[in-house]
Amino acid sequence: MPQVEVVLFAEDDGTAPLLEWLDEQPEKVQDRCVERIDRLAELGHEMRRPLAAYLRDGIHELRVQRTHVNYRMLYFFHGGTAVISHGLIKEREVPGGEIELALRRKEQFESHPHGHTFRE
Repeated sequence: MPQVEVVLFAEDDGTAPLLEWLDEQPEKVQDRCVERIDRLAELGHEMRRPLAAYLRDGIHELRVQRTHVNYRMLYFFHGGTAVISHGLIKEREVPGGEIELALRRKEQFESHPHGHTFRE
């Protein structure tokens, strides 16, 4: 049984930024990202490096590396739920603008969780 529920952040139009990003990645990267999301559901707040890391202000990153490329999925917790904001490819560190984007989405989600939870 999962320790936490994992959901995807949804924009006002209902789209999930993570899914749009994942669709652009190679299939093996998509598979690794899904594995990492499953692990987040199992471990929740207990997930640590090298699988995940805390960035700042309640924002965490799921970490995937493949062929020397660093893929990241930014997420935050809302009660017993992990909410994945979006994904990115990073060089040395996650750009501040990406963390700010995740923080804005965190505020949106906290003010209206139902409206910002992706539903297929």
